[in-house]
Amino acid sequence: MKKKKVLIVDDDLRNIFALKLTLKARAYEIETAETGQEAIDILKKDNDINVVLMDMMMPDMDGYQTMKIIRETPAIKDKIIIAVTAQAMAQDREKCLEAGANDYITKPIKVDQLLIAIEKKL
Repeated sequence: MKKKKVLIVDDDLRNIFALKLTLKARAYEIETAETGQEAIDILKKDNDINVVLMDMMMPDMDGYQTMKIIRETPAIKDKIIIAVTAQAMAQDREKCLEAGANDYITKPIKVDQLLIAIEKKL
């Protein structure tokens, strides 16, 4: 069975560390990016990534801008993106989905909710 590969995009190394540990413990292969541009570059090079966990609040290029570029780039436009944000209002969810996210989860991340969001998209 082929491993499922997740790209974690977050400017906070503590969040990357925690998510990486959690997902590796469940046999996911992990790639990480600290910026939106780095995420785009990784996606263009690595066709094996199944899911992107996209932090929405990053400096320079935020998650909304990054998702827009991903959705406009033919080679990577169909990647599954789960928005990860501390903003938990109903309009925030809609804003993420309109920007190109396939799903949305809030911080602090509940592991069960994260795993369900990933698995239902694969």
